[in-house]
Amino acid sequence: MTEPVRLSKRMSELGLCSRREADEWIERGWVKVDGVTISELGSKVLPHQKISVERQASAEQARRVTILLNKPVGYVSGQAEDGYQPAVSLINPGTRWKEDKAPIRFQREQLRSLVPAGRLDIDSVGLLVLTQDGRIAKQLIGENSSIEKEYLVRVQYTKPGRLPDADLQRLNHGLSLDGKKLLPARVRWQNEDQLNFILREGKKRQIRRMCEAVGLKVLGLKRVRIGRVTLGDLPPGQWRYLHPEEKF
Repeated sequence: MTEPVRLSKRMSELGLCSRREADEWIERGWVKVDGVTISELGSKVLPHQKISVERQASAEQARRVTILLNKPVGYVSGQAEDGYQPAVSLINPGTRWKEDKAPIRFQREQLRSLVPAGRLDIDSVGLLVLTQDGRIAKQLIGENSSIEKEYLVRVQYTKPGRLPDADLQRLNHGLSLDGKKLLPARVRWQNEDQLNFILREGKKRQIRRMCEAVGLKVLGLKRVRIGRVTLGDLPPGQWRYLHPEEKF
């Protein structure tokens, strides 16, 4: 016998929505299991049972926006802290990129439940994704996410000479943080003082700590790509909508 699982967990596994969205929809009576409306939180289902959602749920989900911001230095990704402004405070009509061709009008309610899908340190810049869509958040920061993130990292070697090739190899694979081995990365020289990092994980201050482990000091860090979505020409401090045809 297959064990029953929580309905919200099953809906998330099927990619219908996030668990939080599932709980909202269940409370509103928008979810059916084998044709029967389920409105009790914590209800369980078997894997073979058919789950469907009302059109209101799909329509609400379609209105949820995802925003791409070129975060400047001095802004925190999430909640305000130590007097620093959160990145979401940059989202307003005046900072929308003039080149944004998305057929979406900015509305204040788009700021409700707009959360960062991933983080960038206060002293890092570049592509930050803010989304109302739980499916995108799960895709980018869920525990099984394997989406690539690409960074340009300006560095200074703190020892005489140049970084040995063996240490460059360690950056690619062989370092541990917090007692745990890091996943393989792709790290190469972009130019004389800049490295290109491609990672599939994002531990706190990971790149800075990796560089420190081999004697490199990070002078600047910029995220330029998440999956298939690139920063492109988006100016610092400005934002645009993720277009319907763009997929991470």
